[in-house]
Amino acid sequence: MALAEAGACGRLLLWPRVVLFGDSITEFSFRENGWGAYLAERLVRKCDVVNRGLSGYNTRWAKLILPRLITKSAGAENTVAVTIFFGANDSALKDLNPKQHVPLEEYAANLKSMIQYLKSVDITEDRIILITPPPLQESAWEKECLAKGDRLNRRNATTGEYARACVQVARDCGTDVVDLWTLMQNNQDFSSYLCDGLHLSPKGNSFLAAQLWSRLEKKLSALPFLLPYWRDVDHTHPEATLLPDALQ
Repeated sequence: MALAEAGACGRLLLWPRVVLFGDSITEFSFRENGWGAYLAERLVRKCDVVNRGLSGYNTRWAKLILPRLITKSAGAENTVAVTIFFGANDSALKDLNPKQHVPLEEYAANLKSMIQYLKSVDITEDRIILITPPPLQESAWEKECLAKGDRLNRRNATTGEYARACVQVARDCGTDVVDLWTLMQNNQDFSSYLCDGLHLSPKGNSFLAAQLWSRLEKKLSALPFLLPYWRDVDHTHPEATLLPDALQ
């Protein structure tokens, strides 16, 4: 059977997708041992994991970009889960980092706006997972700042305020949430979860991946395995297995 004929006989295969939307912690998630790569490995042949991480972005910019990433005509119908992971930049100190800083109340309002937009394109709240910023290890991040000629431009206590606001938004809007800021500090030294005081280390990536997987596994367990296992393909007549529409 010619390729053109095969294409005409079979329906286009549309993989469901999980969209990871966030800042640099999301953008870096497909690096070796990253939390996004972990999810992609476990969901292969079930859905695509799409990285829409934007390094340095805050919620003020993110809410403007989101409608360009997901629309009713481009991706919403096939989107089975969305993670929204912002706050590390929003919580930067205004006096020392005014470009990235977003006031606390606006941060919460921006998260709500993004959730409302997703609902408007039929991505329901049960498919949305908010992730709070992780805790900030100030001494390590200060070294990063000093190396660039800057002063420490974030504080862990301030990041905690944004994390609590994120959790409250999730409660108000009925979405799931991973409270990374709290979970990483529960009765332990959290510095090993971070590589530079702000971004995730391999251990931090593994920790977040496990937290997300415990939530996504329930949501996505019903997704079918896409295309037959190779041993189940009729090797004498593969089109009978792979192009069932052609036989109808």
